[in-house]
Amino acid sequence: MSYPIGSREIGPEAQPGQARIRRSNVSPDVLVTEPQEGIHTVYDILQHAARTYPNKDALGWRDIENVIEEEKEVIKMVAGKTVTEKKTWKYFQLSPYRYITFAGFRDKVATVASGLASLGIAPGAVFNVYAGTTVNWQLMSHACASIGVTIATAYETLGEEGLKHSLSEPDCVGVFTNPDLLPTLSKVIENTPTVKTVIYDDKATPAVLESIARARPDVKVLSLEEVLKLGSDSSIPDLAARAPKREDLVCIMYTSGTTGSPKGVMLTHANIISAVGAVIKHLGHRLHSNDFFLAFLPLAHILEYVTELSLFYLGMTTGYGKIKTLTDASVRNCQGDIGAFRPTLMVGVPAVWEAIRKGVLGKVNKSGVISKAVFHAAYTLKKNKVPLLSAVADAIVFSKVRAQTGGRLRLALCGGAALSHETQEFLSVSIVTVLQGYGMTESCGMCTVLTPDQFIYGSVGTPMPSIEIKLVDVPEANYLTSNSPQQGEVWIRGPSVTGGYFKRDDLNKDPNVFTPDGWFRTGDVGQWNVDGTLTIIDRIKNLVKLQGGEYIALERLESIYKSCQYVANICVHAVPDARQPMALVFPHEANLRHALITSPPPGFAGDAQHSDLSTICADKSVQSMVLKECNAVGKSANFKTIELLEAVVLTSDEWTPESGLVTPAQKLQRRALHHKYKDEIAAAYSA
Repeated sequence: MSYPIGSREIGPEAQPGQARIRRSNVSPDVLVTEPQEGIHTVYDILQHAARTYPNKDALGWRDIENVIEEEKEVIKMVAGKTVTEKKTWKYFQLSPYRYITFAGFRDKVATVASGLASLGIAPGAVFNVYAGTTVNWQLMSHACASIGVTIATAYETLGEEGLKHSLSEPDCVGVFTNPDLLPTLSKVIENTPTVKTVIYDDKATPAVLESIARARPDVKVLSLEEVLKLGSDSSIPDLAARAPKREDLVCIMYTSGTTGSPKGVMLTHANIISAVGAVIKHLGHRLHSNDFFLAFLPLAHILEYVTELSLFYLGMTTGYGKIKTLTDASVRNCQGDIGAFRPTLMVGVPAVWEAIRKGVLGKVNKSGVISKAVFHAAYTLKKNKVPLLSAVADAIVFSKVRAQTGGRLRLALCGGAALSHETQEFLSVSIVTVLQGYGMTESCGMCTVLTPDQFIYGSVGTPMPSIEIKLVDVPEANYLTSNSPQQGEVWIRGPSVTGGYFKRDDLNKDPNVFTPDGWFRTGDVGQWNVDGTLTIIDRIKNLVKLQGGEYIALERLESIYKSCQYVANICVHAVPDARQPMALVFPHEANLRHALITSPPPGFAGDAQHSDLSTICADKSVQSMVLKECNAVGKSANFKTIELLEAVVLTSDEWTPESGLVTPAQKLQRRALHHKYKDEIAAAYSA
């Protein structure tokens, strides 16, 4: 069987129950290990970019100029009575973007590295980066890499136990953090004896600094400015002698932990540089130094980390934003980050793209009958590529939609989980081509990435040139390599695949995780398409057998149902004795309220505009409306009857990493969700 376009089979004939190995068609004979000769470490990327683009803007950020509070009234039902409460919302007023050049950033990294060395941070030590996605995250990361210090990552949304784990397991000697995270750190530092240095950026309150000093008098607590001054004044010898080697550990990146304690994935400079080389080989012709990349995903997430390194290598300007300040709606007296930075490239997880789609549709629905009809007519014309008219629709209608993302966006990538066909198509038609990728921390973020040249909805693209892939039978679910098309569990191998987990020999020696011949078993089920691209169709651990004996794939169903206009997030749930699944739904509040005002369902007698969300969620007629709309989406995706929802439970509490209901990477914490809503789930099934 041959797939000449995207990937090709290599090596010996397939073994029973396995497909042949596949590699990218752009590099079938050798797996990529570097972006160019002489680039062997993260430190080399820093030096290369500074030499090649010294005076070009490298990284940009915005300062908070003011915090504005606005008070609003909400109506709640308390003990059957209507109660009006006042709530206060906070909004930021932000400065224009400010920048540091590539050469300026390199010099600042060297100063911080000198400061770390003068503090006694030795080669091979592990330094934790527990901070938000900012210039200073990268500053500390590069400073550590340049002197042979390994970083361990910690999501800024981690609770006390998660932070303690990421500090204690790798015996971190220090931690870099933000002032707003110091209170959490102060609560765990007494139980992390290896930590001897705490560095924070910006300004911290005296009270929290005193609490750290009381808990651990032996710990040095310094501001980043103090470290910079220390580095400037230091008489430390030439740091070149401490430059890292290719085989050195650059990062212990902790997974977001959907199934227990986060695992520390060991990534060497060789792993990361191979991944960067693969990005350049695979997508380099589509990426340019005059592009502008908006960064807002957590840098503790491998996709963001490798993407930023790759674009830094190419000399691209990166601007940092935050989820809460991306749009104009979330700021005051200034533009949101998208409007202010006007990116040409963006990378996001499905939750981001779903939110953008629903935001656009929400504005369209409120724009009036004529405007709404014009939009949908234009959408149909462009979707069907009607000659001339589609270009007119693009210029007149969709240029206004694109203006909401800055007007320059030309390419976007979705990773982290599957994006629904409907959302990918909507965004690709109305705003920008959205490509999908597939990967994990263990693969340095990217196993496959779709390119514009191979564009097809639902596909996650072809193998990255640093990875080879084979499919292996999953007989209990009838995913077989003998099927047409070939299906099976995705196994990966190559220079950008981790060598194992930190201090987890139980997993590193488990052939069900790492095979003796070097394959990593992902647990995902894939399918080779006729064009040589891969589609992820399932995840083994999230297969559930219903009472009829057939399996359903929870993640696949969620990716489709999430495109429902009333859904902000969804967790599909099923038990073996059920005929069909049910779902927990956190609703898209704006779209739900708009629908209840303009076309309320039979039996709805509430106040859609002023009632609080919990009152709306408890209304049976609203639940029925959301269920009906979800199943309409499922039917349009050709779901079988057993894949349609039997019931929905609407939850008014947002699912956040802070609540423990999703991971920092926005993946569902199924056990936590099932536990929190166990009574509602039981009631839904019994009904």
